[in-house]
Amino acid sequence: MSHSVVLKKASLVGAFFVFVAWTGLAQAFCPLRDGLAQVAVRQVVDGDTVRLADGRSIRLIGINAPELGRKGRSDEPHAVQAKRRLQALIDASDGRVGLLYGKQRKDRYGRTLAHLYDRHGRNLEAQLLGEGLGFMVAFAPNGALVNCQAAAERQARRQRLGLWRTDQVKAAGQLKGGGFALLGGRVTGVQRNGGGIWLDLEGGRVLRVAPELLAEFDERGLQVLKGRRVEARGWVIDRQSRGGLKSGQARWMLPLTHPAMLEVLP
Repeated sequence: MSHSVVLKKASLVGAFFVFVAWTGLAQAFCPLRDGLAQVAVRQVVDGDTVRLADGRSIRLIGINAPELGRKGRSDEPHAVQAKRRLQALIDASDGRVGLLYGKQRKDRYGRTLAHLYDRHGRNLEAQLLGEGLGFMVAFAPNGALVNCQAAAERQARRQRLGLWRTDQVKAAGQLKGGGFALLGGRVTGVQRNGGGIWLDLEGGRVLRVAPELLAEFDERGLQVLKGRRVEARGWVIDRQSRGGLKSGQARWMLPLTHPAMLEVLP
């Protein structure tokens, strides 16, 4: 059973043919989009962020690319490849892209949230996801392309492309730090209170659906997940570092920001 049931809502020639194949694949996943005004890109910051010539920073909707090393940290695997690939896609579009803004236009860092399209109307996030150069992510209410972007990721995962060449799923009990993670585990308990719905995972980790997001989910479907194996993705929070962690509560919490961030496994 998938989450859709449970939740509501070398040579240059060779390189050229790989490019064509993946361009066609991504096009098949997400519909073409015509008529978008084209804007100039000044800089590709990383695999999921660009800076426009007008100074705006654009965070691509639907993808979380591996992080480039900063402050003494090493690059995550495939981070450089993701940045270079996004640069190549934009260069092939004459350095200009079309923007399709999210219903929520800004993130907490002040970046503009948008889908990027090349001059032929192809979605750039789907192309990166289809090559295994990022994880599909979704935040309500910006879920317009979640289905086709998830399909692009699934294709890359099946073919073990890019970051999917290695197993990206961590058992919940193996989690030792914050940041983005793909967690797998069995649900050992479900609770509903003023803080939303909490799904306890084996290994002492917890998933949370905040009260303001419950309308996006099938609450009844969540309530019957005890005993089921799930795969969840998102940014893990260390509740202990925020203070107020009570005895018996899980230190590591992963907030679920959209139904697509939780998959119920067979």
